[in-house]
Amino acid sequence: MTTAHPSYDELAALPSYATRAVPTAFEDINGHLNIRHYVGIASEGLDESLADVGIPQNWPTVAGQAVFSAEHHMTYLSELRTGDKISVRVRLVGRSSRAAHVVVYLLDDSHQKLSYVMEEIFLHIDMESRRTADWPDDVAGAIDRQIAADANLAWQPVLSGSMALR
Repeated sequence: MTTAHPSYDELAALPSYATRAVPTAFEDINGHLNIRHYVGIASEGLDESLADVGIPQNWPTVAGQAVFSAEHHMTYLSELRTGDKISVRVRLVGRSSRAAHVVVYLLDDSHQKLSYVMEEIFLHIDMESRRTADWPDDVAGAIDRQIAADANLAWQPVLSGSMALR
């Protein structure tokens, strides 16, 4: 049995990131948003959202810490075309001592529907050693609070089952 993704309205209630209209330069020969830009825009929205849990985009230069992507599972649900208004919404699912599990949603705000889902595992990295490291206490606490808040939403994310925290 397939579980339905959350509705547009359920997702639109989450904070919005990477809001824009699809630019002509992102269109491919098929006349829609090229695959690499779905990933790029979703990643940009995730990066913006992580500032809310104490991970600013300049974290590597100001704190010597970073997050690196480890795994992705991507689902394309509907095409986006030049001029479509889009936004990213993020739901944190879980955390281990060195990793986090998230689902990122790319919304087609022009047509009020979900266009793309990117499930990801990302890792906390110490930039000096370039190896995984335990989350700093303040960031771990903020991630945990966001996971708890997201767990209280009335809907559950559809997970691929192909990835898990270790």
